[in-house]
Amino acid sequence: MNIWIAPNFAIDEEELQWDFVHANGPGGQNVNKVSSAVQLRLNVLQNEAIPPEVKGRLRRLAGKRINANGELIIQAHRYRTQEQNRREALQRLAALLQKAAQKPKARYPTQPSPAARQERLNAKRRRSQLKALRQKWDWEIE
Repeated sequence: MNIWIAPNFAIDEEELQWDFVHANGPGGQNVNKVSSAVQLRLNVLQNEAIPPEVKGRLRRLAGKRINANGELIIQAHRYRTQEQNRREALQRLAALLQKAAQKPKARYPTQPSPAARQERLNAKRRRSQLKALRQKWDWEIE
């Protein structure tokens, strides 16, 4: 089954690796007995469904969540049940991939307007005058 991230690509569920571990936090008497926390792993480098430009943006967005082997690791342990944590991890993966799939808006260099330039110079002049007033004056008394 495919998980559609964007109209141009989807992730196959078989490429996801799920690990269930003991969670810290709420859980009552079951906290040390039930493995409710989820670690979702997706090998980004070897995944051919993700376009190369999306991989580059994903590496920048994910940061430390991508390990040296190129695996994206998402941990979810907010809820008490394994199913809710699994759903949350999948939603976070989809959101991260969707954000990486969006092309950044192109930035064009602009120049400050003449009024903005003049205001900047006026501010510098005011600041200079303020500092000049703080100077010690060495008056000679005759």
